[in-house]
Amino acid sequence: MRSVAITNIGRLVTNDQSLGAGLLGELRDAALVIEGGRVAWVGSSKDAPSADHGIDAAGRSVLPGFVDSHAHLMFAGDRADEFAARMAGESYSAGGIRSTVAATRAATDAELESRLASLAAEMRSSGITTFETKSGYGLTVEDEARALEIAARHTSETTFLGAHVVPREYAENGAAGVDAYVTLVKNEMLAAATPHAKWIDVFCDRGAFDADQAREILLAGKAAGLAPRIHANQLQHGQGVQLAVELDCASADHCTHLTEADVEALAGSKTVATLLPGAEFSTRAEYPDARRLWAAGVKVAIATDCNPGSSYTTSMPFCIAVAVRDMHFTPEQAIWSATAGGAAALRRTDIGHLGLGARADLIQLAAESPIHLAYRPGVNLIRSTHLAEDFTN
Repeated sequence: MRSVAITNIGRLVTNDQSLGAGLLGELRDAALVIEGGRVAWVGSSKDAPSADHGIDAAGRSVLPGFVDSHAHLMFAGDRADEFAARMAGESYSAGGIRSTVAATRAATDAELESRLASLAAEMRSSGITTFETKSGYGLTVEDEARALEIAARHTSETTFLGAHVVPREYAENGAAGVDAYVTLVKNEMLAAATPHAKWIDVFCDRGAFDADQAREILLAGKAAGLAPRIHANQLQHGQGVQLAVELDCASADHCTHLTEADVEALAGSKTVATLLPGAEFSTRAEYPDARRLWAAGVKVAIATDCNPGSSYTTSMPFCIAVAVRDMHFTPEQAIWSATAGGAAALRRTDIGHLGLGARADLIQLAAESPIHLAYRPGVNLIRSTHLAEDFTN
């Protein structure tokens, strides 16, 4: 089995507090040995065992690869004009999603896959080694199924989001149309999506689906073998977070508007609060205060929410910088949330850390400290990104 030793690491973030100091389990003047794409040894650089191949980190920082647990990469079209309108003072609402639906339905499979591959490449260049992506811009049985089939060729973390918004052709028929669409989502659409999906999600918020509709759809997804997650409390306070805890959702995403009861419920559950700095940045919305969540003991993740309408970024370092500046994360908390927190939001234990046995998904920074990710916003500090498979070839 081929082994690789990375030595002379200035600061190694392991996210394993049994190996190093502080929240990030940080080691200085460190090394790690990789065998078969897994971390086999971690310690001081001077004590590193011999290996088949060596990499000199030259004092730079090494971190686990970022884990992006919330993205919407299966789309066509462009909403730059909508962004410009918001920057001119118009408010954001979920209604803009329908313009992307029309473009996505009209796109070919090849066009959708090309867009996905391009965005995935951007993610990797920004240090993201695992990403989740959702459907939700087709909103027909055929379009939702084909989006997930394409996505599954690029990631194992695929999410069925047929309940993104009610498409125009159903919404025009009022309450009866909404009921008919919910029935479609939890039956025929779910059946077509399930072979290509791991997760099921619902946008439970103003302009989308209420808590009763979301519960109905998520329970149908669970019965079909999909694990639940939810868009919750982005546009206003609602029942989404409480529903996430009730149904043991892996993650409640956005969490912009939280009551103390919501924070308490999250703290007493296994549900991760996933915050999406790019969404508030791009919509000029109120930022959630991460200090409340950390102080209460809630497990927190940061994700890009890459989508064409409200957060068109694939840069996790950008999201980390915004999270520190405007959501009141410490740099260490933001880095943990973008790595171990993202892994927890996907209920993965093999990624998001560099402890013994972890996948050797890692990034090397062109900086001596991981704090530079927040300290130097807008600067590309990702020197290299590696997947575990890179070390087995």
